[in-house]
Amino acid sequence: MCGIVGWLSFTETLTNETEVIKEMANQLIHRGPDDFGFWLSEHMALGHRRLVVVDPEGGRQPMIGSRGSQSFVLVYNGELYNTEDIRQVLTAKGYSFEGWSDTEVLLKAYMEWGEECLPQLNGIFAFAVWDNERETLFMARDRLGVKPLFYCHRGRSLLFASEIKAILAHPAVPARVTRGGLAEVLALGPARTPGHGIFKGICELKPGYCMHVDRNGTRIKQYWSLNSHPHEDGFERTVETVRELVYDAVKRQLVSDVPLCTLLSGGLDSSVITAIASGVYRNRNQDPIKTFSIDYVGNDRHFRASEFQPHADAPWITQVSEYLGTRHASHLIDTPELVENLFSAVVARDLPGMTDVDSSLWLFSHWIKQHATVGISGECADEVFGGYPWFYRRAGSEDTFPWSLNLDIRTRLYSAELLNLIRPEEYMAGRYREALDEVPRLPGDSPVDTRMRELFYLNLTRWMPTLLDRKDRMSMAAGLEIRVPFCDHRLVEYVWNVPWEMKNYQGREKGLLRQAMTGLLPRDVLWRKKSPYPKTHNPSFVEEVRRLTLSILDDPLSPLLPLINPKTVRDLAWSINRDTNIPWFGQLMNAAQLLAYLVQIDFWLQKYRITLE
Repeated sequence: MCGIVGWLSFTETLTNETEVIKEMANQLIHRGPDDFGFWLSEHMALGHRRLVVVDPEGGRQPMIGSRGSQSFVLVYNGELYNTEDIRQVLTAKGYSFEGWSDTEVLLKAYMEWGEECLPQLNGIFAFAVWDNERETLFMARDRLGVKPLFYCHRGRSLLFASEIKAILAHPAVPARVTRGGLAEVLALGPARTPGHGIFKGICELKPGYCMHVDRNGTRIKQYWSLNSHPHEDGFERTVETVRELVYDAVKRQLVSDVPLCTLLSGGLDSSVITAIASGVYRNRNQDPIKTFSIDYVGNDRHFRASEFQPHADAPWITQVSEYLGTRHASHLIDTPELVENLFSAVVARDLPGMTDVDSSLWLFSHWIKQHATVGISGECADEVFGGYPWFYRRAGSEDTFPWSLNLDIRTRLYSAELLNLIRPEEYMAGRYREALDEVPRLPGDSPVDTRMRELFYLNLTRWMPTLLDRKDRMSMAAGLEIRVPFCDHRLVEYVWNVPWEMKNYQGREKGLLRQAMTGLLPRDVLWRKKSPYPKTHNPSFVEEVRRLTLSILDDPLSPLLPLINPKTVRDLAWSINRDTNIPWFGQLMNAAQLLAYLVQIDFWLQKYRITLE
């Protein structure tokens, strides 16, 4: 995993712009602390920060390849999980390889097939290739958007980078946010509309899209999408196929030349991945795999069961680790560091985010990095197999994003001027209709299956990117690569068309996945009720967030004040405690997180010196 940057200009000479491209790349040093490289020509400047995972010497970037009179230069962030399959095909076509990195395989795959290399790639990636003879730039992003890629047009120039901060480091790009960007943050946030970069002029290359840039302009193309068709397999064959796909995805993602671990919560998803990985390690006669988990100071005393978190994770983690024989360690996070790193999390994301859910992962990732460079996580199984509570509400009972039903909880905190400017209800309704218009319908679906197809599409394309953003930015802030096997596109494509009655086997969330993993883990682990990402139950977190909120309200220079109703926010700050139930985003964002989100917005406006337009 790495960080990439680029600057293309057909009206300027870039050969002397080394310092600019270095400064852009240095904004991503956390993504690639192990190596740095850059390459400049008359019209293209490329930079790369590298996190070494495979082939330390042979994978250096920017990587140059030649074929006849043509030369190609690649910068790449990601990991291919079918590297050897592609290498064999290219070797049969006469290509030779100097090392064993996936970078070299990707470059030569593009040299051979051009854009048509994309359907052959199994992995997570964002990359750019410059054809020096034809003066064309090609960029692409993986199918589900695990790896980020942003770009910005400035006249006839194009800037791109793995993170927004690197684009903002270019002297021609100011940190401005328009009405639409504000609406994204204050109505949809921490979610984000695909393609929307929040800052004026900055866009995101959407998952499953590629881009061509030459002197004639820019062409953006969707190369992958979900395809709806009747599911022909019976239940037993479906279970078998899911099992095969999950096993293969995990096994492929265990390749690494550096220490690797799994993130273990004791829940279904992380336990499945850890069990498969442990089996592979045993078969290879390797030492037991390392597993890591987190908990919070005070949770042993303050944990209270709820609908979303019916029981604590710690006993389940111990059970799974002992059953599999892993080398396990747990990291304990205290409230002061959790609150302090609300601000580190904003810088990692370049945006306000999931507050302590982000900062805890930021801290967890920095701790893991002391022991491993690659981690494997159970993220995305809930979106693929149907694990969230909103999959089980009465179909058609809502007309908005199911993780954000209570927009009025937020809007009552905003100033009248802001509400008039961004019209949050109208904005969210429009984005929701856009998402539904994209759903690949299947004629003949029953009303229930039609609605479930909508829900799965919303989760895969609107909710899951929020969690993938979180996972990528918080882990890469520590130089830690996190892999997500449940995002394997083959698995996603297959399960997409499996009928709801199969996914909901035995009336249980992710029932199909549970059944497919029969025999892999103890039955009580396999059928344990879903418990989300662990959070603090310590009342001191509420107290600290209250203190920060009140300090902002008492600061006449705070940039947040014009956006809010100070009295309403102050009343809320004084009224909440750890038992206050104000669910406003997903399962984990409640009363304290609502205040923490405002705290993050205030910091973001100041830190990035944002001008509102």
